[in-house]
Amino acid sequence: MAKTTVVIPNYKGINYIDRCLSSIYGGTIIPKVIMVDNHSEDGSLALVKEKYDKVKVIEFTENMGFCKAVNAGIKAADTPYVLLLNNDTEVDAQMVSCLEQALDNDRSLFSAAAKMMNLHVPEKLDGAGDFYCALGWAFARGKDKPAEGYDKPCRIFSACAGAAIYRREVFDNIGYFDENHFAYLEDLDIGYRANIYGYHNRYIPKAKVYHAGSAATGSRHNKFKVTLSARNNIYLIYKNMPFLQFLINLPFLTVGHLIKFSFFASKRMGRAYLTGVFQGFRLALSKEGRKNKVKFRLRNVRNYLWIQVQLWGNIFRKVF
Repeated sequence: MAKTTVVIPNYKGINYIDRCLSSIYGGTIIPKVIMVDNHSEDGSLALVKEKYDKVKVIEFTENMGFCKAVNAGIKAADTPYVLLLNNDTEVDAQMVSCLEQALDNDRSLFSAAAKMMNLHVPEKLDGAGDFYCALGWAFARGKDKPAEGYDKPCRIFSACAGAAIYRREVFDNIGYFDENHFAYLEDLDIGYRANIYGYHNRYIPKAKVYHAGSAATGSRHNKFKVTLSARNNIYLIYKNMPFLQFLINLPFLTVGHLIKFSFFASKRMGRAYLTGVFQGFRLALSKEGRKNKVKFRLRNVRNYLWIQVQLWGNIFRKVF
């Protein structure tokens, strides 16, 4: 019996999906696979239906975004674990078994992140888990650094949903991926939420994945991504920080957002960034946004303290 279901959100993945699925089925453990297609019209859906009859396909009639796609896949799964995987990845033969073992050995884990390396330059790291800091900056740990320097497992703030395994039953407790995000920072949001509830997220370097990156959007920085990320960051802060913690971090958050604006303004995307910030405030103050705010519970105070230490400490990890 399979222990894991791999959920792959697909949008215009014709250049990658074949190699992605081939690598999964070439592993030492063969999981169940669900592909959720966001109305791709590039032939990738037809390719999967023709070549991989074991893959369960969920089709949307329009692009519903990353969050709705993975939620549909998670809810359709019937295994204890779900492994979210970008369509522009290729996995090592041991990846699934290494991530399964991590969750088997530690009941406190909500998620375990794979070691993501650059598909085109494998000696460079694409990410070793995600961090978040009091400046309001989310960042992939070790991105673009030598991959060999990140071979030790450790606790991380959140797992990158491009290649991470999750304990499926925990979603019923903390909620699923927030579909208001559409895409970007949704994995940080759910990792943040898991930390509040007392679950852990861990980096597993023996689980190796090769990632092309920005396959759907085309580049690391573009107006769509800048606007959506800025919006979601404001919403994420509102959702997960109690008022006192927000006040404590407000000076850092203000500086961090000013630096971000200056950076994107230098790339002629300052207006896109500000548009996202204003959209974030509007979303946070909407009825839907207020409904999704994580309620403060005294029993979670120790978890909030751990989070605060991370928020401050990760400033130094990012800057230095």
